[in-house]
Amino acid sequence: MSSYTAAMQSIPSPYSAEPPATSPAKLRHLAYERFCEQVLAGRLSPGQFVSQQALTLMLGLPLGAVREVIPRLEAARLLSTIPKRGLQIAHVDLKLIRNAFQLRSMVEREAVAHFVRSATDEELAGIAKAHQDMLLRAERSTQDAELDKDAQALDWGLHHRMVDAMDNEIVSDIYRVNSLHIKLIRIDSDLAQPMRVLPAMVEHLSFIEALQARDEARAVALMEQHISASKRRVVARASGLEEEGSNTPRLRTG
Repeated sequence: MSSYTAAMQSIPSPYSAEPPATSPAKLRHLAYERFCEQVLAGRLSPGQFVSQQALTLMLGLPLGAVREVIPRLEAARLLSTIPKRGLQIAHVDLKLIRNAFQLRSMVEREAVAHFVRSATDEELAGIAKAHQDMLLRAERSTQDAELDKDAQALDWGLHHRMVDAMDNEIVSDIYRVNSLHIKLIRIDSDLAQPMRVLPAMVEHLSFIEALQARDEARAVALMEQHISASKRRVVARASGLEEEGSNTPRLRTG
């Protein structure tokens, strides 16, 4: 067995070795969904190079389905094809951070304005309770291994719920792709988790209070502040980023 073959076979895949028997269109959709799952799980890193064959093994799907989904991933700017080097996962730099957070702010302003009018009192009460519980959990312990993951799921769950409430599939699809860009931005995992969870939960609870009061102007303003604060935390933690005034800002490696 060649070293290349051995390396290829060592690539882990969380999926069944046998892909489901389905149409080519459904396989392309499945390839896209599985690629997104790998990004969210941290198995694909910003700037990483990967071959079509390696990606095929990672996604547990036929090579044809992976090849056909690549144009969609390129159109979404989630990866690029680099001649003689392979596929490169989107590279994180200050331009990507700026663009991703600008788009997020544009979409969520409209989503908040709609949600403050359409959400029921019962739904808002449930959202508030979930955030209060998460805040108490973060305050009680710094040794909660699942805290960061659960808090991020709650955080993003609210944002996606508001965007989906507009019932506009085009906007929801754009927002989800942009969310992947934001999640590609690597944040130092060694930082104490409550440093990330506590401010996010406090900001969300203030915003939720405005929703419950049906105060659209205040809710929009607080959401914009929350997104700006999130962007500042991302930039602050990306300690390897060059100064924003650089002509070619990018993450330093090594």
